[in-house]
Amino acid sequence: MRALVQRVTQASVSVEGRVTGSCERGFLILLGVGPTDDEACARKLWDKIARLRVFEDENNKMNRSLTDIGGSVLVVSQFTLYADCRRSNRPSFAKAAGPELGNRLYERFCEIAEADVLCGRGVFGADMQVSLVNDGPVTIWLDTDELSRSRRG
Repeated sequence: MRALVQRVTQASVSVEGRVTGSCERGFLILLGVGPTDDEACARKLWDKIARLRVFEDENNKMNRSLTDIGGSVLVVSQFTLYADCRRSNRPSFAKAAGPELGNRLYERFCEIAEADVLCGRGVFGADMQVSLVNDGPVTIWLDTDELSRSRRG
């Protein structure tokens, strides 16, 4: 799984002019699912995101996590995080999970997140418009394959 995590003061997602999800202070999470991902990947990724220490403490140091500040999240499915542009200018998305697996793990990731924080959602597979106020800006790239390698290495 891959996630582009943006620290926000607020974010929302709309489909056909209707807001389907939003969050206040916390994270906008653009979430991509790969073909070999499973529920363990969703859990590992959420655990990392929930504990990222990127919110300021009383000394203005990035030392607090999402759960420390009582923040919320907006999770938007984003298969394009698996874009491969090495061969041409038209991206290939062959490394993204198919719709059935992608939707199932997207929903499971959101359920896992909802156990800890308020979680807004986009609509899987829909044409979505995302609005956000990026705070900092702070933007973090996470990939469960890379997280696994770093523990072995």
